[in-house]
Amino acid sequence: MGLVLSREEADRRLARLGVEHEAIETSLLALQDHAGRRLLEGAELVGTTAERWTAAERELTALWACFEEWGKRLEDARAVRARRRFPGPGELSELAELLEEPPAGPPETADPPDTADASGPSGGWAAAVERLNTGYARVLEVVVAANAVWSALPARIDLLAAELRRLAELARSVGVRPGEHPAGDDLARVTEELTALRAEVLTDPLAFWRRAEGSGTPGAGRPDTERYDRAARLIEDIRREVEAVIAVRRDAEERLVRLRDILSRADRTLAEARTARGEVLARIAASEVPAVTGPASALREELTAAAEYRRDAQWHRLSPLLDSLEERAEQELERARDSLTAVTAPLAIRAELRGRLDAYRARAGRSDADADPELTRHYDTARRMLWSAPCDLRAAERAVIRYRMAAAERLAGGGGTAASPGAAPGTASGTASGTASGTIGTPGAGEAPGTPGDSGKER
Repeated sequence: MGLVLSREEADRRLARLGVEHEAIETSLLALQDHAGRRLLEGAELVGTTAERWTAAERELTALWACFEEWGKRLEDARAVRARRRFPGPGELSELAELLEEPPAGPPETADPPDTADASGPSGGWAAAVERLNTGYARVLEVVVAANAVWSALPARIDLLAAELRRLAELARSVGVRPGEHPAGDDLARVTEELTALRAEVLTDPLAFWRRAEGSGTPGAGRPDTERYDRAARLIEDIRREVEAVIAVRRDAEERLVRLRDILSRADRTLAEARTARGEVLARIAASEVPAVTGPASALREELTAAAEYRRDAQWHRLSPLLDSLEERAEQELERARDSLTAVTAPLAIRAELRGRLDAYRARAGRSDADADPELTRHYDTARRMLWSAPCDLRAAERAVIRYRMAAAERLAGGGGTAASPGAAPGTASGTASGTASGTIGTPGAGEAPGTPGDSGKER
């Protein structure tokens, strides 16, 4: 014989089950009216979404069947309770049977088998509520996930596709087309990717859903936007490339004029270097003068090609060519300047030696040391070497050094005899030598007469 409820227990159980029934009815109606469910019901689905929605539809049908059976038994129990204000033993026994035994469960395809065998006080109704809650959560997970993906991705893909169409029109206007420019190939590829992505999102939204790890809330997660983000980054790269081509179209003439000017300056510098080399070879003896190369004819040819690209409005070809030409033209100008510096170095050394000799003579003249015949002989020797052609720079340097050392000794000794060129300098002459030394250094004691000073080696 089953458990007989008291009147108070029966009333409390009826009230509790009524509240649960109403809450589950509200949830099921909300699920039935959910925008995601309506979209899933009318969509042509494939893949993961098709499989999960088929199972969710069976689950939802089972939930309504269980709910309706529960509602019928609840109405029967309310009818029994309404017979008398104070129910007798027969009514209480009938109420216990209706409120304790489990109502008919949903079809076994959607019902966990363990919950149908729940036992104990109110075990049947508790198992039914558990089945309803579990099934509701499974269906809600599918509905919410699909709706979240459809709400997030298709509209964003459409906006990105519209932006891509505008970019493609702009790219075509400047000659960026598939097969002719890398950015044109990228445009075609990203257009195909967005078309395929939109179709996949509409037919299989759950393939783009990433569930939140460790969360038990139905629908907790986020849409997977990795492919969309990758396409957006590629479009941004294409935009920068197209803008660079547009900038080339706007600035092409100015950049071409600047390139012609740089190459002309390089040619003039090389011509000056060739002239200077001839002068150096004629005026400086025993000097190694580097050869001067000719103008960069390849750059001239490429500059002509760039002008043709501009005339034919082939901006996508002109853009990389101008970038390359600008870099190499600057290098060519720098090379020409270095060449001029290298070939005129001997003339610069001779000019420096002349300046140093005049400076030493002026200092000696302030102290009347230049009246010394030996000092005058050293000066005349150095000057004759520096102002004659061809000039032997090494011998002229040694002559300037001998004059400087003789002048230093003459000043230090108060008019004594100038030291011979090969003599090691004393303290006074060493000091004068250190203060008067210029770019070309002074030979040290014991240095061979034919060896130039340290600075001469560096030059």
